[in-house]
Amino acid sequence: MNFNPKNKVSNIFLLIGSFILVSLILWNTNSFFKTFKEEERLKMEVWATAQSEFLQSAEDVDLGNLHLKVFQNNTSTPMILINKDSSIRINNIPKELASDSIYIQKQLRKFRSENTPISIDQQGEHLATLYYGNSEVLNKLKFYPIALLLIIFLFGTVIYFLFKTNKASEQNKLWAGMAKETAHQIGTPLSSLLGWNELLKTEKINPDITKEIEKDICRLQTITERFSKIGSLPKLNESDIVSETRDAYEYLKKRSSKLIHFSFTTPVEKLPVLLNSSLYNWTIENLVKNGIDAMKGKGSIAIEIVPDGKLVNILIADTGHGISKRDFTTIFNPGVTSKKRGWGLGLSLVKRIVEEYHKGKIKVLSSGKEGTIMQISLKITH
Repeated sequence: MNFNPKNKVSNIFLLIGSFILVSLILWNTNSFFKTFKEEERLKMEVWATAQSEFLQSAEDVDLGNLHLKVFQNNTSTPMILINKDSSIRINNIPKELASDSIYIQKQLRKFRSENTPISIDQQGEHLATLYYGNSEVLNKLKFYPIALLLIIFLFGTVIYFLFKTNKASEQNKLWAGMAKETAHQIGTPLSSLLGWNELLKTEKINPDITKEIEKDICRLQTITERFSKIGSLPKLNESDIVSETRDAYEYLKKRSSKLIHFSFTTPVEKLPVLLNSSLYNWTIENLVKNGIDAMKGKGSIAIEIVPDGKLVNILIADTGHGISKRDFTTIFNPGVTSKKRGWGLGLSLVKRIVEEYHKGKIKVLSSGKEGTIMQISLKITH
């Protein structure tokens, strides 16, 4: 696969920029939280001062409206005031919980952990201790960074999947365009070959030669048909999966090295499946050739048909070097190949033919030193 260093550099800068942006937002939010908390403490110290003066004032002294305003305006910060005689005064806590001593003790512990208690003293005499918790606004602000990170994560995830889907769509269009162009380019010399072969038949030459040429021309026509169907939905017909697999098996067996031992097993004579014969044969051919490459041209290829309820499994086994478990899913991605001169398109086309066109499944059933088993699963029509 081609690698563009410019894309890597831009992605690194984008990642660093995103990290700096998120860090600045979190730092700014944390600074705002600290400032708000300090202002809330100042407000509570003002309340404590007003309370101190109120406790020390004589009953007949008019303190004015300022103290009343201070007491009335604080409606959001929960408070517990413990006087020197151990009496308790509670503000901004639900009335139904104010009489619950266990709840009050829990709140005292919580308030101590959130804020340092304020001691109310007057002329060296301790009058009371004020315990207070975070206001509702401050509690909500505490979770703001988490919510912000979650939103950024969700937004990034959506962008990533949109980009990935768009990239996959572009790749599919590229492969489809290349396949159709290949089919078009093959078509012209193929027509000429048909004409030349007919001309050779009129000459006094060995008929076996023209027969072999006809076989190669038919093969080229099959390849052209396969490529022309990539990128558009092919027509599926009810076909016998057993005979179609056997035909592909026989074709490959005849044209492979004598060092390859082929075997074909099936417990049934016929199984109807919606199939495009040309593309299905291409799938079997790709999997068998991959197996032969993995065995370096010497070993065993076994094709087995296994009915499984409403499905039929086609197993293609080889005795090659095997596939690493971490590569079980990635080998079907475009461009992934273990061959030095490979394009990495064979298995990606196989996956597309099986899953997109035939609505089936393909996977690596097992792989190890003994070899690899690939499994195709298709629905039986009835």
